[in-house]
Amino acid sequence: MRTLIALIAVLAVSPCLAQDGNIDQLAERLIALRAEVETLQSELDIQREEHKSKMSYLTAQQSELEANLDREGLRVRQLEDELEELRTKADDAGADAETLAPVVLQAAAKLRAAIQSSLPFKQNERLQALDEVETQLNSGAIVPQRAANRLWALVEDELRISRENAIYSQTIPLKGEPVLVDIAKLGTIAMYFRTRDDRYGFAQPQNGQWQWQLTDDAIQRDQIAQLFDSLRKQIRQGYFEIPGALPAVVDASR
Repeated sequence: MRTLIALIAVLAVSPCLAQDGNIDQLAERLIALRAEVETLQSELDIQREEHKSKMSYLTAQQSELEANLDREGLRVRQLEDELEELRTKADDAGADAETLAPVVLQAAAKLRAAIQSSLPFKQNERLQALDEVETQLNSGAIVPQRAANRLWALVEDELRISRENAIYSQTIPLKGEPVLVDIAKLGTIAMYFRTRDDRYGFAQPQNGQWQWQLTDDAIQRDQIAQLFDSLRKQIRQGYFEIPGALPAVVDASR
């Protein structure tokens, strides 16, 4: 813009340039500069719109993530309350097996529902551990007090899982086939996976069920790869830009 103003000033104060035959060259330069300014302004407008769209998308993703954090926080508090309630009932029941056994089974049913509705992180193993406690209690293989202690340990495991950000190995269904993958788990909020042949994706809720989704988006693959690299380096806190593995979030920039 300064160059454009300077050229206009030259045209205004230097009539001798016309006599030298330079007026046509200056006019052409002026036209070229105007076109360049218009092009730069158009590019700036496009970049502003892209930035605005990206910020809208990130804000929506942040809001959804905060809502999921609130829900998971509530789930953790409920598990803690149920654990304390179970302990209280166990203390009140004392050595009365007939009184304590129904209390343990009721708490086990609540824990089962919590596991089934949570992220699909090693759900089979978690449910099998719960099945074992219930089976042994019902068969008389262990006394109710022992079953209550084991159930407390399972609840504490659930609380630990909700706080961990780490990498695990897990078999998941992909296109109808079981596939062993690496899992990047962020508490009980989100899960991302990487196959042994470097395909990437995430777990996403659909119609009340968790589904494993592969992504073909190059940007999303790079983001998930960076997340795995950070967790591998023990970087478990900080700012990460990751794909929206959450429901009802629309990328407004696309």
